[in-house]
Amino acid sequence: MGPTPLRAASVAATTAVLAALVTPTASSATVPTAPAPVRKPHYVALGDSSAAGPLIPPQTSLPCLRSGRNWPAVAAARLGAEITDVTCSGATTADLAGRQFGLVRPQLDALRADTDLVTLAVGANDIGLGIVVPSCVRLHPQAAGLSPTCKSVYTAGGRDRLAERITRTAPKIATALRQIHRRSPHARVYVVTYGTYYQPGGCWPKDPVWPVDADYVQNTFDRLHTMLAERAAAGDAGFVDIRTPSARHGVCAAKGEKWMEGLIPGSAAAPYHPNRTGMAHSGATVADAVGPVRSAGAPRSGAGQGDTTR
Repeated sequence: MGPTPLRAASVAATTAVLAALVTPTASSATVPTAPAPVRKPHYVALGDSSAAGPLIPPQTSLPCLRSGRNWPAVAAARLGAEITDVTCSGATTADLAGRQFGLVRPQLDALRADTDLVTLAVGANDIGLGIVVPSCVRLHPQAAGLSPTCKSVYTAGGRDRLAERITRTAPKIATALRQIHRRSPHARVYVVTYGTYYQPGGCWPKDPVWPVDADYVQNTFDRLHTMLAERAAAGDAGFVDIRTPSARHGVCAAKGEKWMEGLIPGSAAAPYHPNRTGMAHSGATVADAVGPVRSAGAPRSGAGQGDTTR
C-alpha cells in the first residue's frame, strides 16, 4: 500500500528542506578572492647636495655623499611612498641627463612611466654657488684695501655675473621639467628651492663672511629662488618654498636652531649645507606641500595643488 497524500507531501517538504541545507547557493559557493596588494606611490628624488645631505649619517652613496636621512627620505616616509633617491652632491642640470663624475648614471634614468611623484632640487651648481660661498670667507675684519669684497669680485664692471648665470640657467630648468614630464607623464612634479643662509648682515666673525658679502650671497640665492618658482609655474610643476620656513634658521642661528651649517659645522654635515635638523624640517615641508599621493598613474596636479610659493 502506497503512502497517503499527506505523508507524501510531508516527505517532499522534508526532502526540500534538507536539500536547501546541504546544497550550496551561488553566493556561498563563490570563494572570496584576496584584494590586490596596494602599490605604494613611486617617488623619485632628483637634485644636488641640498637634497642629498653630504656627511649626514648614514651615508648611503659614497660617490654622491647621499644621506639616508636627507629631506627626500623624510618626505617619502611621511608620504608612505617608495623612494628612488638619485640626488647627488655637486650635480648640475647637465647631470640629470648625463653621467656625473663619469660613473654616476644620469638621474633621469630613475624615472618610470608609472612614477607618481618627482622632486627636483637643482640649479645652484650651475651658477657655481658651491664655490662662491666658501670664496667669500674672510678671516680678518673688513678693511679698505686689505681684501676685496666677494660682491666686488662678482659685480666688477657693473655686471652681476651670478645674476647672469641664473638667467642662463633658467632654460635648463625648463628643459629638465619637460624631460621629467615626458618620461613620467602621470607624475606630480615639484621644484624644491634652497634653504636660507643668512639673515641681513650675516654674523661675522661667528661665520666669517663680511656683512656686505652675506647680503650678496643671500640676495643671489633669493634671485635663484624666484627663477625656480617662475620655471616651475611655467613648466606644469608645483614649487616648494624652503627659503621662508628656514628664514631664522640659517648659519647664524644658535646651535639646535640652525638648519644650515656654516664654515665650521657644529653637527655632522658638510660646510654650508643643511644639517640633519634642516633635513627633517625640509622633508616635513615638502610632504605637507605635496599632500597625499595616489599611485597607479594619478593625473598630474601642476602648480596649483600643494604649491607653497610665497
